[in-house]
Amino acid sequence: MRIPSRGHEPDPLQGIVAGVAGGILASFLMEQFQAAWSTVSKQINPQPAQQNKPKSEPATVQTANAIYGAIADRKIPADKRPAVAETVHYMMGATSGAIYGLAAELMPIATVGGGLAFGASVWMIADNVAVPAFGLAQPPTKTPIGTHIYALASHLVYGVATEAVRRAVRGS
Repeated sequence: MRIPSRGHEPDPLQGIVAGVAGGILASFLMEQFQAAWSTVSKQINPQPAQQNKPKSEPATVQTANAIYGAIADRKIPADKRPAVAETVHYMMGATSGAIYGLAAELMPIATVGGGLAFGASVWMIADNVAVPAFGLAQPPTKTPIGTHIYALASHLVYGVATEAVRRAVRGS
């Protein structure tokens, strides 16, 4: 295995900035990938609408409601939830990207796999540990394998895109 090298002196602040830029763009590309996946999935396997089955809100909305509830002692109005969910998604992407950008500056081995290892790590930590631990999703053992594959693929896209942007911003 070849350990990645950098063509510049380590600069933690520039690494964080590059990581944030990568994380934000990668979050957008991840959403585009998910939309395409959903479209193709519906075309391949159309499902009849399920009735009387309550659908839980996405973890991003639940997270925002928990934070907002702690501050304002009420839930976010329904018409504001999509925008708030997007904000939480991009904040998570930017924060993860910042951590990755810093790690890439200080430990170039963090970039091994061109961002694939990073994307897989975010998927494992966020989707399979943190979100269930906070009660925002069912445990990974109760999640269908297809959902895991979809989520992992989405996070691999996120990781590769974050690394590509980080590398372009850092000029390495």
